[in-house]
Amino acid sequence: VQLQASGGGLVQAGGSPRLSCAASGGTFSSYCMGWFRQTSGKEREFVAGISRYGSRTYYSDNVKGRFTISRDNAKNTVYLQMNSLKPEDTAVYYCAAENTISVHTTPSLYDYWGQGTQVTVSS
Repeated sequence: VQLQASGGGLVQAGGSPRLSCAASGGTFSSYCMGWFRQTSGKEREFVAGISRYGSRTYYSDNVKGRFTISRDNAKNTVYLQMNSLKPEDTAVYYCAAENTISVHTTPSLYDYWGQGTQVTVSS
């Protein structure tokens, strides 16, 4: 499975960009999907996850209520709608896929990763 993330860039605090992650080469609905982020010198952290058909979503405490993960299995794409961005949301954002029925928050459990897209939030 190949994952291609897009939608990052320079955003002002309070902005609402949407990240997209397009998948190819596999059966998209077989995979739980996750978004993670990483800043220099820190470990990759879980941001949001979604079950195979979108019935269950999970969020880290620091984005809950501001970010929304969704997926369109017909388009083989997962999205991360980011609202009310803060400077501390600045990071490289990665999408990931895991062939499982349960959404996990541990990066090492994911099978495939996208290349990452930089989101920089200016104050």
